[in-house]
Amino acid sequence: MAATTSSYSITMRLYTAPDHGVVGTVATAIATAGGIVTAIDVAESSHDRLVVDVTCSASDADHAALLKDAVDAVEGVEVHKTSDRTFLLHLGGKIEVNSKVPLKNRDDLSMAYTPGVGRVSMAIAETPDDVWRLTVKGNSVAVVTDGSAVLGLGNIGPGAAMPVMEGKAALFKRFADIDAWPICLATQDTDEIVKAVEMIAPGFGGINLEDIAAPRCFEIEARLRASLDIPVFHDDQHGTAIVVLAALTNALRVVHKSLPDVRIVVAGAGAAGSAIVTLLLAGGAGDVIVWDREGCLSADDDSLSPAKAELASRTNKRRVRGDLRTGLTGADVFIGVSGPGLLKAEWIADMADDAVVFALANPDPEVDPAEAEKYAAVVASGRSDYANQINNVLAFPGVFRGLLDARASEITVEMLLRAAEAIAHVVQDDELNPNFIIPSVFDLDVPKAVAAAIRGDKS
Repeated sequence: MAATTSSYSITMRLYTAPDHGVVGTVATAIATAGGIVTAIDVAESSHDRLVVDVTCSASDADHAALLKDAVDAVEGVEVHKTSDRTFLLHLGGKIEVNSKVPLKNRDDLSMAYTPGVGRVSMAIAETPDDVWRLTVKGNSVAVVTDGSAVLGLGNIGPGAAMPVMEGKAALFKRFADIDAWPICLATQDTDEIVKAVEMIAPGFGGINLEDIAAPRCFEIEARLRASLDIPVFHDDQHGTAIVVLAALTNALRVVHKSLPDVRIVVAGAGAAGSAIVTLLLAGGAGDVIVWDREGCLSADDDSLSPAKAELASRTNKRRVRGDLRTGLTGADVFIGVSGPGLLKAEWIADMADDAVVFALANPDPEVDPAEAEKYAAVVASGRSDYANQINNVLAFPGVFRGLLDARASEITVEMLLRAAEAIAHVVQDDELNPNFIIPSVFDLDVPKAVAAAIRGDKS
């Protein structure tokens, strides 16, 4: 059992005998149990006892419990308390509101609030467009969810979706200096969601739809785009599609193939899969097959739902029918946005030479990236503990920065294509290799490049 990232990191407070050799024994016990010790601090020392804080990483919650038991079994050691560092980070939430102006005296209050603020309100009433420059609207985004498709966790509801939406808002601020706020709606009725967003829209410069299940999300986005005069962006669809196209552009550079010439299989016909297909086709892909629970979607299959029939009508020109392995035979690219373990690593051998595999299901991908690397030339996943992480953070901050800067009222396919190209080109020719096809999420050139592409800046 191998420890991975800090998302399953715990700190154990230990009471031990006053023997510093015990600390080494504890570290050995953790390592033997598959954990990784990242910090050891002696919090207190006395003649009869040491108080030691040991921080270590585990692979999952069960492994963290196993590490605690392993330490508890060390003679002379008592585990007094165990703290999950991820839960500690979320105590009280991850975001807050701060004033941009001083509020130290009556003068400050009289301008920031009454009576001075009344003059500003009247100015906006007389010239409504001034709301963009005299309020936070011009730098604000609503992150809207109904909690129906949260990460890979399913329909867990609006309250449980809140930590994810808070995280999204924090990322907006960190990477694009945008003020975003979680809007978690207590309804999964399409009409009610559309109405709610329309009612709050005057306070925001853009709407980011998040973790709303398909096919409802398609109608919600379409109706809001038609009714609002601010951009509406469904990140699960368009953010994913942008980053996938950027990564695929560079992966094909590595294997010396071109998008119009390759055969692509997309596993998953939901929100992300549909958007990826749409952007791939707009970018010039000529041969795309979509696989879902029914098998390879084909226009001559009368049993498909309307959404999948529409997707089939735009793809699979060769009318391939059958299971995933059948669709993959001879294909150059696999893009998975479906579920864990669907792709057997040995099936990749049936693909064309120098195959590209993107296994993006989270937290458990369609195929173990380490196993896929035995057969594919380039492998990417949605996980941060492997090379080539396909992460929407590369797209949405810069996309909204550009939209807000340009005062855009909508987002177009052309913008999405430009954003994907901008991300791809952040990776220079001398940096490009099978393990580096996409820039780091912490590369600050990425949101700047994406924002410029969305604005349509001339280089």
